[in-house]
Amino acid sequence: DRSPSQPREQVGFGSGVIISKDGYIITNNHVVDRATEVSVSLNDNREFPAKVVGNDPQSDLALLKIEGEDFPYLTFGNSDALQVGEWVLAVGNPFNLTSTVTAGIVSAKNRGNVMGGSLGIQSFIQIDAAVNPGNSGGALVNTRGELVGINTAIYSQTGNFTGYAFAIPISIAGKIAADLKEYGAVQRAYLGISVLNDPEKANELSRLNGVQVDGFSDRSTAKAAGLEEGDVITAINNVPIRNFAELQNQLNRYRPGDRVAVAVTRNGNEHTYNVELRNEEGST
Repeated sequence: DRSPSQPREQVGFGSGVIISKDGYIITNNHVVDRATEVSVSLNDNREFPAKVVGNDPQSDLALLKIEGEDFPYLTFGNSDALQVGEWVLAVGNPFNLTSTVTAGIVSAKNRGNVMGGSLGIQSFIQIDAAVNPGNSGGALVNTRGELVGINTAIYSQTGNFTGYAFAIPISIAGKIAADLKEYGAVQRAYLGISVLNDPEKANELSRLNGVQVDGFSDRSTAKAAGLEEGDVITAINNVPIRNFAELQNQLNRYRPGDRVAVAVTRNGNEHTYNVELRNEEGST
């Protein structure tokens, strides 16, 4: 007697960070993706239904909202100021144990090719604080208790922590959360360039102190501003650029319509161009 089976309810757990007293919460998109209901349990055991205000699979971030007022919240720190070797704390909900804090150091910054390079963000903070399933979306804080990152991924062959965990810098996550709140979607800014990705020239490209322009998109404002193929981008708004991850890290802070000063090296000479950033459709 094989009667049709009923679909079983599936429940998942994760972590999040309250970022405002009126109840906005940052978490990972994969924590709430395809959920029919989302509920938030606070540290004082209060429970609230949550609304997904917006989500962004490309960065694996989502913004939630719970109704209420005067919620305790974390203030943003300066993730750019983090130093390799600095102590940090990971706060979250591993294995649904609730309110777990682990300590470690910043192992590296601007780490790319995390998750096989499948995420749109490739400038992670690498830490060695223990992060496990359920920590996703939780807070990475500095020793002053300021939010400096959102714990997102681990590198493991078993699925559990083996010494390498990765957090999205709050300099990027905060901007994405602000976009989701204001527009419901992330406003991504592009220079309108293509970058050489040739495995045969990987060693040669790794020795470049900057990012080489290989070509331009249609209606590229970088090209219109004066950049040429072969230029090596060395700074955005006076922030040094050494590789593609650092270039992306800077561009992720801006919105279409913003203007940035792009410094390039061409034939041994330095030039600076004022470029208006555009979105993927070529508009502001």
